[in-house]
Amino acid sequence: MTPEPTRRRLRADLHVHSHHSGFTSTMRPLRSRDCYSEPEEVYRAARARGMDLVVLTDHDSIDGCLELLERHPGAADIVMGEEIACRVPGTRVLVHLGAFGLTERHHRDVQPLRENVFDAAAFLRGEGVALVLHHPFHFFRGEIGVREYLDPLLAAVHAVEVRNGTMTAAHNDLSATLAEAWNRRHPPSPVGTTGGSDAHVLAHVGSAYTEAPGRTREDFLESLKRGESTGDGLHGTYGRLASEIYGVVANYWGSLVGLRRSGLPPAHRLQGIALSLLLMPFQFSPLVVTALLRRGEQRRVERWRRECTAERQPGSGVHPNRSEVL
Repeated sequence: MTPEPTRRRLRADLHVHSHHSGFTSTMRPLRSRDCYSEPEEVYRAARARGMDLVVLTDHDSIDGCLELLERHPGAADIVMGEEIACRVPGTRVLVHLGAFGLTERHHRDVQPLRENVFDAAAFLRGEGVALVLHHPFHFFRGEIGVREYLDPLLAAVHAVEVRNGTMTAAHNDLSATLAEAWNRRHPPSPVGTTGGSDAHVLAHVGSAYTEAPGRTREDFLESLKRGESTGDGLHGTYGRLASEIYGVVANYWGSLVGLRRSGLPPAHRLQGIALSLLLMPFQFSPLVVTALLRRGEQRRVERWRRECTAERQPGSGVHPNRSEVL
């Protein structure tokens, strides 16, 4: 009997930013963008690093994807993507949904639904858009029980990001462990796993990625929706985080002197130069602040792991709904 040929798998970095991701929330007076990578630069870098498909997931924007498609009309290797910020209803917990295969209409119609992640997810899934829960614990601070938080979200998406190139190994590993636990408990509705660099600088594009069976973009998306995707690549480290932060800072300075697209009028660029010089000593503070936040996140992730793996025992004080997740 002739052995069945190995099923082809396509590779894509499913979490990448570009110039169209808007402005960063830190040091607002400087008007620094979250990312300065041009969509075309991301496209070339992704293909050069072995990605079969190229995706942009800008914050609440598809403008980078539209720009790419305008430059490459009819391209079969470009996937329309977006990272959509939503809220968990009844809380102030923010979550990011990666949406893939959406259209301009989907982007427009989902905006009023973002205050309720489940309404947004239900709409997009009903329209055939593939959904991924990005970095599940990045914004979570234990406002509710881990299972109470995560189980409804896993039921609402097709996959969960388990290899984010800016998140710690502990964060990524817990995401993977909980996805595996979900699939054991819900075999009829499995979630896949994904990887994405979360790159805000070109050097990191493709450092984490997703593989899924298929020969075409459409095959890849259908595999993603069936929970057949897997994530792989590099975890985040402080060194990678530092290069991300100061790569963006360097690009910001480049944008002020015209080496990068800034999106700012000349008067604002001059103001940015003045403020940047004035605040120069404080432009090293984001790394310090982020390092402290990551240490806190590391402690929280370990606490949630213990919470999820705790055995329910008489007198243990562990609430039944917050135990035996694994």
